[in-house]
Amino acid sequence: MTRVVLGSASSGRLRVLRQAGIEPTVVVSDVDEDALIQSLDPGTPPEAVVAKLANAKAVHVAAQLPEDIAADCVVLGCDSMLLRDDTLCGKPGSADAAREQWTSMRGTRGYLLTGHALLRITSGVITHTDSETGSTTVHFGEPSDTELDAYIASGEPVHVAGAFTLDGLGGWFIDRIEGDPANVIGISLPLVRGMLHRAGLAVSDLWGG
Repeated sequence: MTRVVLGSASSGRLRVLRQAGIEPTVVVSDVDEDALIQSLDPGTPPEAVVAKLANAKAVHVAAQLPEDIAADCVVLGCDSMLLRDDTLCGKPGSADAAREQWTSMRGTRGYLLTGHALLRITSGVITHTDSETGSTTVHFGEPSDTELDAYIASGEPVHVAGAFTLDGLGGWFIDRIEGDPANVIGISLPLVRGMLHRAGLAVSDLWGG
């Protein structure tokens, strides 16, 4: 049976796959995202930036797989960032940065971009590669200062793309979305299904593994 390898430490992505019938092997990459972004041409489209990050993660993970898994597997690499006012926002990294971002995005909208990279590996050789970016429009609510203080104190927005979650505490402050909700969590099932189809795989063949 073809194994699925998730090249991500995201508990949200893992949960989405598990709830959708796939129990992936998790192998976390240590790609320096900031360095990779710095190396890109400043004119690189936002959709391409997250796709390149996802691909770098997938390739890094593929290079370290043991022989038994690399005999027949699919590696999925993902990267999410929020696009607002033509600027990509990743993980704030600090409470102050998270507060500044939320202060500016209350009552506005943004686009959660998730780059997906898929590598088909057979007998230790990459036989197929694919990449695609999903986009979901997110309409932010207007949390009060008290609510925002509590949210930032929870630590959640500091370590997630765009300083919010849809499936956690941040969900209270999202008025609505347009598009695939799983893409906001970090991995779009419809998009991955299409990528698997192009790789010659039916998603139903991967259920349970």
